[in-house]
Amino acid sequence: MKGNFSAVFVLLAAVLWGTTGTAQSYAPDGTHPVVFGTIRLAIGGLFLLLYVGFQGKWSVHNWPVKTVFLAALCMAFYQPFFFSAVSLTGIAVGTVIAIGSAPVIAGILEWSFYRRTPQKNWWAATGLAIGGCILLFANQDSVQIDPLGIGLALLAGASFAGYTLVSKQLLITHTPDTVVAVVFTLSALFLLPLLLVYDLSWITQVNGLATSIYIGIFATAIAYLLFATGLKNVQASTAVTLSLAEPLTAALLGVFLIGESLSILSWTGVGLLFGAILVLSIKPHSFKPFLNT
Repeated sequence: MKGNFSAVFVLLAAVLWGTTGTAQSYAPDGTHPVVFGTIRLAIGGLFLLLYVGFQGKWSVHNWPVKTVFLAALCMAFYQPFFFSAVSLTGIAVGTVIAIGSAPVIAGILEWSFYRRTPQKNWWAATGLAIGGCILLFANQDSVQIDPLGIGLALLAGASFAGYTLVSKQLLITHTPDTVVAVVFTLSALFLLPLLLVYDLSWITQVNGLATSIYIGIFATAIAYLLFATGLKNVQASTAVTLSLAEPLTAALLGVFLIGESLSILSWTGVGLLFGAILVLSIKPHSFKPFLNT
């Protein structure tokens, strides 16, 4: 039962992540996506620090410095890797490769470092999810195959997988809110020099400030807090596969909120993504191989 509730937390996090594209569409024209990613970490990290501080949970003791820095670097690298990949290859190819590769990389890393071999249900769900991602974006008109962009997308997938794996180790000795607060604040500090390169005047506009606050607090701070809470009782490779609910949410929001249309292939992709989530979520015993012992 604990695994099922943990899966729900991960899925809720992915749903919130899936709103970032829609939120970004309401930002002022000329808002650079890399800056948007940096702002989300800065606001999210500050919000989490205040949240932890008000609860009196803040402590500078017993933090494994190397592990914290590695988790923060993974999250910091994810932002420019992903957004740069999308700018070079387009949303379709960049998203499919970055998000679709993350579960496979997570499974490989988990086996390499912890000798945990994913069970058959994970392989089935991951295969369905990757196929769903490919079909979901199959109707995109502009598809660009750029070798550098593909490489950056793979690095983005590896960064997210690495963040998940390393964060799980921090959750053994620290609470989810303190872990996310420390890691995201440090990640934001790593990316702050980027703010000196790009124009920030857009954030003074009403829609710029509103979208920044939303993406920082809800789609970052609260979302990653939910993700970390679920990650305590779900294996890293499973959590990353469940996070593929992000493109599913983004696609459905595009249809029902923005007014976009999906082809039959894309709707088939939506169905496959739902199937992947069901494989991992509905039956309690599906989670047993992935729980901590």
